[in-house]
Amino acid sequence: MRKTVLLLLGLMPIGAFGQTEPFKPVFTNMTEIGISLGQVRYGNQFNESVKKRANLTAQTFNGVQLSPKLAIGGTVGIDWYSSALFTPVCVGIRYDLVRPGQKNLRVFTSLDSGWGFTWLNEDPSGYKTSGGLVIAPGVGFRIGKPTSTNFVISLSYKRQEADVEKPLFWNELAKHETRTYNRMNLRLGISF
Repeated sequence: MRKTVLLLLGLMPIGAFGQTEPFKPVFTNMTEIGISLGQVRYGNQFNESVKKRANLTAQTFNGVQLSPKLAIGGTVGIDWYSSALFTPVCVGIRYDLVRPGQKNLRVFTSLDSGWGFTWLNEDPSGYKTSGGLVIAPGVGFRIGKPTSTNFVISLSYKRQEADVEKPLFWNELAKHETRTYNRMNLRLGISF
C-alpha cells in the first residue's frame, strides 16, 4: 500500500506539467493594400470592346481569434473601380490550414461577404450609382511567428454587384444598368 501511495505521489507532478493552458480568445487584425485585376466588356452588339483593368484595393479585418486556427470578425475596405468607388462592409472569417506554432510560414483561407456601399463615390450629373452584394473568397500566407506581427500575402476573388441609373434622353422612360465587377485581388499587408 505504501509503495502505491508513493508511486501516485511521484506521478502527480508529471501530470500537472503535461497539461496545457486553454486558448483564450484575443483581438486580431489583418490590414492589406493591393491591386485589383480584371477585364471589362462594354459597347453594343455592333461595336463591342474588352479592356483590361487594374485598380487599387485596400481592406482591414478586425475580429476575435476564437481558436489558434479560426478568427471571425468584420472587414471594411475601399475598392476603386474606373467608374465607381465602393466601401465594402462585410462579415469575415479567417482559417489557418496548418497548425500554428509549427512553422513561421502559415497558409490561411478567408471569406468575406456583405454589402458594398457608395458613401465615398461621386457620380457625374444625372447618374446615381448604388452598391450591392459582395463576396470574396481567398487564400494567403502569413510570414512570421504566430505570437507576433506577421507579413501577409493574399490572393482573392471579389464579386461586387452594383446598379446605375443613367440620365434620360429623348423618349426614354428609364435607363438602368446592372453591373457585376469580377476581380482578382493581390494584396500585401500585416497581421497581428
